[in-house]
Amino acid sequence: MDMNSNPDRPRRRLGFERRIQLLALMGGFPAVISCSLLLWLGNFAPPVQWTVSILVIAIWVGCGIAIRGHVSFPLRTISNLVGAIREGDYSLRSRESYPVDALGEVMREVNALGETLLAKRRDESAAAALLHGVMAEIEVAVFAFDDSNRLRLANRAGSTLLGLSETECLNRSARDLDLAECLSGDHSRTLARTFPGGSGTRWSLRRSGFREGGKPHQLLILADVSRPLRDEERMAWQRLIRVLGHELNNSLAPIQSIANSLGDLVSSQNLEKRPGWGKEIESGLEIIAGRAEALGRFMEAYGRLARLPLPNPRNQSLSTLVFRAAALETRCPIEVCPGTEIHLRVDGDQIEQILINLIRNAADAALQTHGAVQVRWTLEERVAEISVEDGGLGLSSRQNLFVPFFTTKPDGSGIGLVISRQIAEAHGGTLDLENRPDGQPGCRAVLRLPISGENVFCPRGTA
Repeated sequence: MDMNSNPDRPRRRLGFERRIQLLALMGGFPAVISCSLLLWLGNFAPPVQWTVSILVIAIWVGCGIAIRGHVSFPLRTISNLVGAIREGDYSLRSRESYPVDALGEVMREVNALGETLLAKRRDESAAAALLHGVMAEIEVAVFAFDDSNRLRLANRAGSTLLGLSETECLNRSARDLDLAECLSGDHSRTLARTFPGGSGTRWSLRRSGFREGGKPHQLLILADVSRPLRDEERMAWQRLIRVLGHELNNSLAPIQSIANSLGDLVSSQNLEKRPGWGKEIESGLEIIAGRAEALGRFMEAYGRLARLPLPNPRNQSLSTLVFRAAALETRCPIEVCPGTEIHLRVDGDQIEQILINLIRNAADAALQTHGAVQVRWTLEERVAEISVEDGGLGLSSRQNLFVPFFTTKPDGSGIGLVISRQIAEAHGGTLDLENRPDGQPGCRAVLRLPISGENVFCPRGTA
């Protein structure tokens, strides 16, 4: 069987340089044949015929070879430059003596590409050096794991936390490094555990994903929050003890003073001769009873603050909650400005308690200046925003707004706003107070509640 007849066998093709040379020779072939015919058919001596024929053929072949070299040399130069760029060597350049033609433009563009990539490499090297220096100096442990949970990068704080050197911990699995727990669960949480090279027991964990070389990786960040949390706990206890001590002293001091006065009065030898002693004893006992009742209310308020139940979410109409809360305030008119009809999945009782507290505070402020109270709500980027505005005197300071038991009202408990903020945050929302942004006197309370995937909302009138 003839192997050359196999249709599946790839045909051999001439190279680019050979094709250029062949085309050049074919282009000069008619002229060479014509010259040879004229030379040999004319009346020329044989030496002249042979000499001229050899010279013509030599020039013809030489021109073909020269054309091949003239075409292939620039292409090989471009190939070498592109190959060097592909290998990451941006220092090679072609000579700048090419004329202003197509080939010269290609050479200049290749040179410009090398210059651009070289400048980019310098910038990347500087950025990488800066990043490496920052990661080495920060006290937060940073780890990078590949798709098989093997450690590919760790900064100095991370290797110190593991009790290993930077080279010892690389390429080891998360299970071997006792970090497998950190690569599962919530991406952001507080972790309670100890590490061989760490002194803390509580850690802030942050985990995110990125891709390198087309493969997924995980970035793990561990920060020691033991000391900040202890400081916060200590400050919270100090504030709580200071408030409790203040309230207890406010009640116990007059009780003790009046009890001592009554004791001196009862033990007096001339009690019968002192007019009005019965009324003094009765007045003193009333004061003692009043302060004891106030102290009982304070402890009841503290119990409410400490035992706030978790939300029991159900589908609720926001307009119904607002109108129901506004109807409970009868001391001054409450203007409700209806907005988009919104249905939320929230604990209706707790959200209504927030609205009652805000409307009551607004009414207290408005009664001092005979101002008005307005309640309105809007829907902004899947967040329900309820605002309560009053025409009172406004806020002189926002520093102690959410400090438990702090109040400027004679009969206030100082927990209304604190409980309201706790309820809002338990629903994933926020509560804030500010002076009215429109320049009018008064205060503006803003309650923001997120619209989750289970919440529904629709234009007013279509619910």
